[in-house]
Amino acid sequence: MIASNASWTKRNAASRASFYMLALLSLLIAAPAFLMIRLLEPELVLPALSILLFSDAAIVAIVARRNSKNAMLWDIAGAFTMMGCAAAIFSEPDQVALFLDQLREPQPDTPL
Repeated sequence: MIASNASWTKRNAASRASFYMLALLSLLIAAPAFLMIRLLEPELVLPALSILLFSDAAIVAIVARRNSKNAMLWDIAGAFTMMGCAAAIFSEPDQVALFLDQLREPQPDTPL
């Protein structure tokens, strides 16, 4: 009989702000990850994904700090951090060094 109570369903319904936040966070991860998979060499994907997840965790933590009412954002920041740690653990040190060397080298196509 709890489900028939209209006030209970209104109190526990997901708000539009939560939906928009979820959509924004999905785009924050999906678009750069897709580009990394398509543009980077396979051995460089895990170090780049680790950096992406740590930066997204920092962004979500800043948003969670400003919106202290929403404890779910802190959980999402923690999940991004854990996934970033897992990607960093699974990548090898040689891959990280290769990724950082590739970032430092000037690209031959860019004019000086």
